[in-house]
Amino acid sequence: MSQAPNAAAEPAKRPAGRGGRNLELSEELKAYKGVWVFIEHDRGHVHSVSWELVGEARKLADKLGCPVSAVLLGGPDETLEKFAAEAFTFGADKAYIMKDPVLKGYRNEPFTKGLTDLVNKYQPEIMLLGATSMGRDLAGSVATTLLTGLTADCTELNIDPATRALAATRPTFGGSLYCTIMTLAYRPQMATVRPRVMAMPQADANRSGEIVQETLGMLETQIVTKLLDFVADANSNKINLPYADVIVSGGKGLKNPENFRLVFELARVLGGEVGATRPCVQAGWVEADRQVGQTGKTVRPKLYIAAGISGAVQHRVGCEAADVIVAINTDANAPIFEFAHYGIVGNAMQVLPALTQAFAAHLAQRRRLVA
Repeated sequence: MSQAPNAAAEPAKRPAGRGGRNLELSEELKAYKGVWVFIEHDRGHVHSVSWELVGEARKLADKLGCPVSAVLLGGPDETLEKFAAEAFTFGADKAYIMKDPVLKGYRNEPFTKGLTDLVNKYQPEIMLLGATSMGRDLAGSVATTLLTGLTADCTELNIDPATRALAATRPTFGGSLYCTIMTLAYRPQMATVRPRVMAMPQADANRSGEIVQETLGMLETQIVTKLLDFVADANSNKINLPYADVIVSGGKGLKNPENFRLVFELARVLGGEVGATRPCVQAGWVEADRQVGQTGKTVRPKLYIAAGISGAVQHRVGCEAADVIVAINTDANAPIFEFAHYGIVGNAMQVLPALTQAFAAHLAQRRRLVA
């Protein structure tokens, strides 16, 4: 990969122990302090994963005894100060704002330079980004430029009490195991987290913070990629699984796509969304956007109904944060019953229609009482 002109300031020197495996943090890197969150925004709206990460950063920073900072990059006419004020309500103490015409709309080169310049100047010890299309693209290039480590798609973040390092946990080996990764001898420690993995923090309108304005100093002629136009995805709002309050999911235990329609019928009555396991998506029963799990969507609904799903760890990581999980399975020993709040041992093809009928009758009665 070729590096763009002036892509980033010179990164801090890194330790070079025996075989390149020195795990001691150098004196130079011990100066790195604070937890940063990259605030992702587009067309006047902040991606909710950024606020989820500010809340998580607050927990990490409280353990380290350091501040939380939000980082906002954008065009001269964008309301970044408004976003910074909102970040303060969710737990940030400071906001670094960088405005420049070349930062209007996301492009990797100027955003990589902007973020790496800020890191090299202010030296945070931890940097968190959302595992979105933008966040994944930016995190990889920034980590490469800074010659530091990056743990992707984390499900848990903590501070190791022995080393004060970020302990980033993520699924591995196809979701069959969890591993905790620590970047001991490099700074900043970087991690990405998928939307809805972390809980949304409670806003405190009384909180405020400090805003630091910075400049980029990059010319349009130095950037290879050009942003010509923005074309909205016409299908982007049709399936919004991560933000649904009610999800009814089906697995291969439903046997065939005709039986899977029972999942859609129950979801329609409940006003919810439809989810599915990976085998159902691979079989062509539903669209890929409906897949819940490690290689699909992470969801956090108020109610999650799993029909004909065994509950393998690959699916569990995508739904276990739901407020209430109701599992339907013929196998009383299915793994899903280990983490479900309520379990129904029975044939989903019989239970789903019964639930649909019962919920429809109950909701109809409620509407009559309200009327």
